[in-house]
Amino acid sequence: MLIYMLAAAMTVVMLIATVFGLHQEAERVRARVTTKRFEGFGPRKPHRNF
Repeated sequence: MLIYMLAAAMTVVMLIATVFGLHQEAERVRARVTTKRFEGFGPRKPHRNF
């Protein structure tokens, strides 16, 4: 009985660690994408549509 409880606890902990790791990786990729954007030289001028 003790072995089953330990196995169940380890399974839950591994699932939580997997979700946390996936979340961290997604944040890392999102940060990398936002820093790769090139904003150009200087401030953007508003574009007028007439």
